[in-house]
Amino acid sequence: MLVDSHCHLNFNELYSNIEYFLKMMQENDVRFALCIGTALDNLSTVVEVANKYRNIFATVGIHPDEQLDSSVEIQANLAGYLSNHKVVGLGETGLDYYRVESGNLDWQRSRFRLHIELAQKHKLPLVVHTRNSIEDTLGILSEYNLSDSGVVMHCFTENLDQARKCIERGYYISISGIVTFKNASVVQEMAKFVPNDRLLIETDSPFLAPVPFRGKGNHPALIKYTAQYLANLRSSTLDKIGEITTENFFSLFKKAKDYLERW
Repeated sequence: MLVDSHCHLNFNELYSNIEYFLKMMQENDVRFALCIGTALDNLSTVVEVANKYRNIFATVGIHPDEQLDSSVEIQANLAGYLSNHKVVGLGETGLDYYRVESGNLDWQRSRFRLHIELAQKHKLPLVVHTRNSIEDTLGILSEYNLSDSGVVMHCFTENLDQARKCIERGYYISISGIVTFKNASVVQEMAKFVPNDRLLIETDSPFLAPVPFRGKGNHPALIKYTAQYLANLRSSTLDKIGEITTENFFSLFKKAKDYLERW
């Protein structure tokens, strides 16, 4: 059994044919998926998808590339979804300096803190995006006690030293299809090191399809290829990778586990 811990089923590439992609999940033993919110205008669809399908959960958050001004509006929108049984985390949020050549990024850091404070208040896991910003990302996270919430470093592509820093803090490391890429030696070295109890896997679909589908559309069923690659990399088996990452998913996203037990 496999879980895709980060995907975007609400994006049109998947949403327009969602029944097909859910069927593909079932045929490939991908039992659950987490649909991730990224902008105010897609949160309602993310939650709608989760509410419609028992095996889909949701998070709500604003991606760091979304340049919005009103923190009050963001906070009110996010908080309004958190009582929903299928909304199990905050994010994706974080810092992304990749597309920013210059300028004041205090707005990005301020919004990151807003998400962290909501996660802390509601004791929900935080899904963290970091790109060209790992030092600042970890610096801001260190300002807060998130032991009751939990943190997952989504689509983590930093080096082994940075992974160690995250793991020492108790964060989970989520590995995407990038690990299967021929030129991803840094990610592969890091992925070999992550302890079993901190490991998650994701597609980030419709992006980042694993080999042999690189360059094509991605979807949750293809998590199997990333899992198999990790199994080979870690001298393990597909079944074992599925077992530990599924257990880790429900250990982190406790509200998802609670939903399945109650409903």
